[in-house]
Amino acid sequence: MRGRREHGESAAPAGHLPRHTAPRLDYRIEELAEAAGTTVRNVRAYQDRGLLPAPRRDGRVAYYSEEHLGRLRLIGMLLERGYSLGNIAELVKTWETGGDLRELLGFEVAVTSPFDDELPAWIDLAELTELFGTLDPAAVLRATELGLLELDGARLKVRSMRVLRAGADLHRAGVPLPALLDELEALRDDVDRIGKRFVRLVVRQIFDRLGPDMPPPKEAQRLADMIRRVRPLAEVVVDAELARSLERHIRAGLGDRLDRLLARSKKRRPSAP
Repeated sequence: MRGRREHGESAAPAGHLPRHTAPRLDYRIEELAEAAGTTVRNVRAYQDRGLLPAPRRDGRVAYYSEEHLGRLRLIGMLLERGYSLGNIAELVKTWETGGDLRELLGFEVAVTSPFDDELPAWIDLAELTELFGTLDPAAVLRATELGLLELDGARLKVRSMRVLRAGADLHRAGVPLPALLDELEALRDDVDRIGKRFVRLVVRQIFDRLGPDMPPPKEAQRLADMIRRVRPLAEVVVDAELARSLERHIRAGLGDRLDRLLARSKKRRPSAP
């Protein structure tokens, strides 16, 4: 991957509930700006105003961390809510010089950091053809509209190779590309409802009990840990329930076909002398 680096994290101790263990990422400034949905010019301007801490340098190359990404996303959120850069600078100064707000820095990162630990990949049309066979231009266009693929010069940027490879396996098994893309779009709606419901549960039952304002400093670290655990805990629940659902529907959808296959096999079996 272009200047981005990974730093692994140790696994959770045995007996502990699962934690989000995404690799720690370092970004070059262009990658940081892209991930935060802003511009390189803004990143440099925020750094000049003291809104961002200095990056780590390796020779002449500057590397930014997930903390920088979290801070950039927080700045964007505050700007959307009507805060000026001056207001934001005062908040940042308060965070970094002590006081109760300093304890909320981990909460800031937890709220604004990405949950998706899969890095984008780049492939060319030949590699895409190798995965899917003859390509239908309409299907490729639809995949870009869904954000699965993105034109990046002469290459294609793939948001999730796991999803792309799963689609390729299903396509090789006989599922047409239009049907796959329709299912992906519908699946995203279903998953979005699940994600929204799970977050709403945590917000209502944990955060709302503390009031509408920022959490008290003594609770900030506990709540930040809770935010980080939302994804792995949700994955455990959804994976278990999905397995049960698949088992139930496979039996319901294919049980009759299995009965007919067994009956046909029985008729073909030669009778005993």
